[in-house]
Amino acid sequence: MELTSDLEVIKGIGPSTVSKLHQLKLRSINDLFEYFPRRYEDYSTITEINKIKPGPVSLKAKIKSATGRYARNRLHITEAIASDKTGSVRLIWFNQPYRAQSLKTNENYFISGIFELRRGRLSIMNPSIELVSDLPANTASILAVYPLIKGLDSRTLRQSIRKVSSLFNEIEETLPTDLLKEHKLLKRGEAYRQIHIPNTQDNLNLAKRRLGFEEVLQLSLASLLNKQENKTEKAIRIEFKEDLAKDFVKSLPFKLTNAQRISIWQIMQDLNKSEPMNRLIEGDVGSGKTVVAALPSLMVIKSKYQVAFMAPTEILARQHADTLYELLTPLGLQNKVVLLIGGQKKDQKEKALESIKNGEAGIIVGTHALIQDNVDMHSLALVIIDEQHRFGVNQRKSLMMKAGHMPHVLSLTATPIPRSLALTLYGELDISLLNEKPKDRLPIKTKIVGPAEKERLYKELKAELNAGRQMFVVCPSISDSETSDIKSVESVYDELTKKQFKEFKIGLIHGKLKADQKQKVMEEFLNKNIDILVSTTVIEVGVDVPNASIMVIENAERFGLAQLHQLRGRVGRGKDQGYCYLMLEDSESPSPRLRAMVSSNDGFKLAELDLDIRGPGAIYGTMQHGEIDLRIVNLSDTKLISEAVNAARNLVSNNFDISRYKILESNVNKLRSVTNLN
Repeated sequence: MELTSDLEVIKGIGPSTVSKLHQLKLRSINDLFEYFPRRYEDYSTITEINKIKPGPVSLKAKIKSATGRYARNRLHITEAIASDKTGSVRLIWFNQPYRAQSLKTNENYFISGIFELRRGRLSIMNPSIELVSDLPANTASILAVYPLIKGLDSRTLRQSIRKVSSLFNEIEETLPTDLLKEHKLLKRGEAYRQIHIPNTQDNLNLAKRRLGFEEVLQLSLASLLNKQENKTEKAIRIEFKEDLAKDFVKSLPFKLTNAQRISIWQIMQDLNKSEPMNRLIEGDVGSGKTVVAALPSLMVIKSKYQVAFMAPTEILARQHADTLYELLTPLGLQNKVVLLIGGQKKDQKEKALESIKNGEAGIIVGTHALIQDNVDMHSLALVIIDEQHRFGVNQRKSLMMKAGHMPHVLSLTATPIPRSLALTLYGELDISLLNEKPKDRLPIKTKIVGPAEKERLYKELKAELNAGRQMFVVCPSISDSETSDIKSVESVYDELTKKQFKEFKIGLIHGKLKADQKQKVMEEFLNKNIDILVSTTVIEVGVDVPNASIMVIENAERFGLAQLHQLRGRVGRGKDQGYCYLMLEDSESPSPRLRAMVSSNDGFKLAELDLDIRGPGAIYGTMQHGEIDLRIVNLSDTKLISEAVNAARNLVSNNFDISRYKILESNVNKLRSVTNLN
């Protein structure tokens, strides 16, 4: 057998199991080794029977007796007595009629399971049991638990991997020997062995450290090599015009925060170089990212070049275009803002395309429509991408290629990112933080509402609506499901219009509506023709309705902390106090993340909490970051991340010959294609 051998060669794996493994995209032994556990159950401590306590236990004992019987409801029960020199304990299995015959009396077994009280008697329920050996697969050890599909269990994967465990020795090393010694890392083959078949907790931790270090190192190398390549490209230098900047700032109806001023200055310094800018503006909801992008855009169009401003949805593109139009009106440059989206009429599109081609258009705002072949942005100098993680890499690349050269790139995100995550995901970007809110912005009052408090809340909400305010009601799904009690927009819309809020005008919006339908509903809401907007998370990012002061989130426990904070940021954007109500579906105590929402309005603090509470997937999942694969590294481990990032920097600065390590080179090249610069 070899690492490339098909799974069929593993003894004991039948066609049905192979078919299930194929569904998980596992076809070779190497694929099986690359399928990492999602967690572990520690049954490695052997306890004497007279010392066991309720909970997970492992024993080394002999079976003294075993009998099977059927209960009245045709449930088969196998009962056995296991004994060691200190005492005896009862074992019970349900619907495993073969058990009684398969157990050998007076043979030593490892027995692992949950010792619990059942019908007034303490027993070990449905334990795993194996004859004593040096390498138990399902007892008396740290057991790997894998992500699974129906019909496949972790026991099958553990047993299959053990049968081919000799092939761990064949796994090729990917890192230089000097690096392994310097950072005290396990060899790759041993790390794979311990990640699947850990013999101690310490060795499991060493395996996670090795593989996590390599994940961060690969991503950092990809980022650094991209950054290095970017420096060889030439961009158009945009000079800072001080008088123009002063006129723009004076014309604003508000005062810029210090964070906005610093970020603008950092961008202008980048634009004044022939090396292409690649900067990320990371700002909490309501921190004023569009204004920060507007001043550099103004400098670009005054230098006779163009800006492409790309947004993830048509609603958001229209909103950005409206905001930029208002910001540039006092300077008489509002006509330089042109909107180009799929939902426009034919004559509107043709007019926009012509103004882009002849250079009349200065700031072109749009969605994916900007990267179509018929869009001629021949004097493009700056690309602004809002919520950049929502776009595919090829789409970003297509937009940049419009210029015929590498344009300056400014990315905006309203998802606060913990420092450890930013180090790994955005290593090739320069980052500016907007960590201040406008001084006149009132903090949003957030409250958790249980089922018993709902009616009283509705009375308070009616008073707000009667005072002229507007309200969002957000639900986790579009339609009802027979298997779930999750609130859907359709059922909530129906309930509110017929019962609790029937005297108010209520609108409905969700992702399945056509673009023009969504736009019409949002315009009605903006124009105050709708009092209550029932929505899915389609309104999560960027939608700005200053008169909306109430956010009600149904089934709030179904949302992640970062997403809840984004939704809360849709209200309280005007002069009125904003309120956010987190609705519980039952009377159970609220989760830590809901309590965190009540205690803080700081998106950066909440992002760190999200990382602690739910792990990196909480934030990472919202980023939809292409094919970047961080399966092992703990993104709270800033020490390891910093160590791996510094190791990558040292390798690049010492002109490390990556071609000597083919697997590392291949992995890094893949990552280079899914990070920001390519």
